[in-house]
Amino acid sequence: MSVDISRGGLLVTLAVFGVIVYEFRTVLDFLGVELPLIPYMAAVFALAGVTVWLITLTGGWRTDPERDKPA
Repeated sequence: MSVDISRGGLLVTLAVFGVIVYEFRTVLDFLGVELPLIPYMAAVFALAGVTVWLITLTGGWRTDPERDKPA
C-alpha cells in the first residue's frame, strides 16, 4: 500500500499545522496561559518524525505521477 501524497504536500501540511498550533499558543499567551516554546518545537518535530515513519511503514511515497486514463 502506498500513500498517495507527495513529500512537498506533506511538508506544506505540516507547516500549516505548525503555524495553526503556534497561533493557538499565542492566543493562550494573550489570555494569560504561558506555554514554553521548546516543548512546542519538540512536539512539532516529533509529529513530523512520526508522520514520516508511518508513511515509510505503509509503503513509502508516491514517486511517479499517475497519468489519467484516456476517456
